[in-house]
Amino acid sequence: MVKPEDSSERIAKRLARAGVASRREAERMIEAGRVSVNGKRLTTPAFTVTAKDRIEVDDQPLAPKEPARLWRYHKPPGLVTSHKDERGRKTVFDVLPEEMPRVISVGRLDLTSEGLLLLTNDGELARQLELPSTGFSRRYRARAYGKTTQEKLDTLMAGIEIDGHKTGPIEATLESERGDNVWVQVVIREGKNREVRRALETLDLRVNRLIRTSYGPFQLLTLQRGAVEEVKRKTIRDQLGHLIEIPLEQDRHKRRPPKRGTHASAKARKDVKPGDNKGPKAKDAAAQNAKRPPPKKGAARQGKPHPSSNRSSSKRPNANRPKPTRR
Repeated sequence: MVKPEDSSERIAKRLARAGVASRREAERMIEAGRVSVNGKRLTTPAFTVTAKDRIEVDDQPLAPKEPARLWRYHKPPGLVTSHKDERGRKTVFDVLPEEMPRVISVGRLDLTSEGLLLLTNDGELARQLELPSTGFSRRYRARAYGKTTQEKLDTLMAGIEIDGHKTGPIEATLESERGDNVWVQVVIREGKNREVRRALETLDLRVNRLIRTSYGPFQLLTLQRGAVEEVKRKTIRDQLGHLIEIPLEQDRHKRRPPKRGTHASAKARKDVKPGDNKGPKAKDAAAQNAKRPPPKKGAARQGKPHPSSNRSSSKRPNANRPKPTRR
């Protein structure tokens, strides 16, 4: 976890945490003379700042740091994972919704690759997610032209050499064979340049489609191509809270009850009378009972049955009358 906000840190790291750029890009901005601290223009990234320092980028004050946010994006093929492309090709950031803040990508996907691409407004979070020491796996599904066996794929566990550097273990599992193509599931933990494609090329497999399905604990799932979805703050805290400091999320939509004794609480209770806890039906029933005539005196006290309750008398009304005598 990072140090508190008032501690000192390198200027490039501060810019990355503020979402200005990645740490490497921020270093290039500093060397180009685009960053100044307390009115002094910097020429080297070997500079430490604190929360009290006044930082400007392109003569504009550095905006206060916002809490780290993270998005899942389903990158379609044909987009460049870069803010600017020298060839003028369309980038990922050209097609993102306008309401999104400035974000950077966690790693990259090739021009023809597709699938899950994580986006964040926090450069330090992006860096932590990219570090091999973090141990987050990247899972892909690759369709490749050629034939292979599981035994050959298992040889990739020893790693391969890319640009003079040995990669870590590469887990490859044969899923299926369809015509002249095979589908292979590949899991890597470093994400070197074109690592999956180069690894399968060592087995004479030419990748013609590559889909990233997960990055660490975050998965593509049913996210539609070209869609972007923000990850909940609680999920970020649970999964990435050990990497950077992530503040607790406050529910702005939840209304807190007014404090007792205040004008707001009195206003909320002005129509409530003591003991008035009955609903409308109960009030109607009480009104009807008040209109009923009181019972006859002595009827209930002596225990005499009501005439209407004597079934035998109601059926034979003259049964108990004395018979007239003849004269």
